Amino acid sequence: MRAIGIVLAGGNSKRMRELSNKRAISAMPIAGNYRSIDFALSNMTNSHIQNVAVLTQYNSRSLHLHLSSSKWWDFGRKQGGLFVFTPTITAESSDWYRGTADALYQNLTFLKNSHEPYVVIAAGDGIYKLDYGKVLEYHIEKKADITVVCTELPGGEDITRFGLVRTNEDGRITDFEEKPMVASSNIVSCGIYVIRRRQLIELIERCAMEDRYDFVNDILIRYRNLKRIYAYKMNTYWRNIASVESYFKTNMDFLKSEVRDYFFRQYPDVYSKIDDLPPAKYNPGAAVKNSLISSGSIVNGVVEHSVLFKKAYVGNNCVIKNSIILNDVYIGDNTVIENCIVESRDTIRANTTHIGTPDNIKVVLEKNERYTL
Repeated sequence: MRAIGIVLAGGNSKRMRELSNKRAISAMPIAGNYRSIDFALSNMTNSHIQNVAVLTQYNSRSLHLHLSSSKWWDFGRKQGGLFVFTPTITAESSDWYRGTADALYQNLTFLKNSHEPYVVIAAGDGIYKLDYGKVLEYHIEKKADITVVCTELPGGEDITRFGLVRTNEDGRITDFEEKPMVASSNIVSCGIYVIRRRQLIELIERCAMEDRYDFVNDILIRYRNLKRIYAYKMNTYWRNIASVESYFKTNMDFLKSEVRDYFFRQYPDVYSKIDDLPPAKYNPGAAVKNSLISSGSIVNGVVEHSVLFKKAYVGNNCVIKNSIILNDVYIGDNTVIENCIVESRDTIRANTTHIGTPDNIKVVLEKNERYTL
């Protein structure tokens, strides 16, 4: 493909509450065995993009460990590869990334040293499958300056936390509102963009000269009437996990057979780093219903409509319902957990009860938490 890829993976969100205290959103575990960034990277390699940069910043240790080898996504080639860039301290600058445009500016050398004519920019917190090649074909067909991948969200979703767009009959974006107080459209930006590489360099350099740092506000919104900005509408599954509620709902979606089949049984595949762990073990007394139980887990109690990530231990007489148990959690005997997300490396004391509600998911974070990634 005639494009390089950039994955923006340095962001943080207060909507994630305690879950983002120690990891980047792009490193959040998904569907038992995956991380959020796996979906963007898999889309890149499945679209035959060979040269990909991941821009990290906030709490990036676990993300860096996950990306320590590019072989899982087949980027370990002689031509191209997977690059991880963090903010660079120099004699002239000691700033972290002050925004998405500034993150691109601080890594402008990567853009200038590349030879591909186009750039695909993707957020690391989206759960979806997409052939970026089809987006590029649409971009060229429309003679667009920038193409924004969009989707229509169903009713009941909090769409005011997204960028909302309005288009004309030809698909050109006529208006773009970033996180408005009141939603005037249900078409949201997915945080995926296609742009010609030389034009991106020009726009980013102009932003830096004018002390502008945000790609959406200072490029998309500012130039919406000056540049040909088009919307590519995606009609398949897409979710953003940058809030506790959306993260919980997205993981619960993977309990539906049609969602699992779409991601894990239909071509192309989704790839991730593989840990050498034994299969899940179910001891006498275990009862599991409509749940995902990941490798390395041991279940002694009742688990219903829940997702257990790697190396989770469920003690005797425990009842886990409608909950997410993250990696390497030890749950003591006689514990009840319902409508909760249990943080990784926690030890949940025996004979305790943790109950949230479907409208107010409880994040369980014990004080005796072990070292975590």
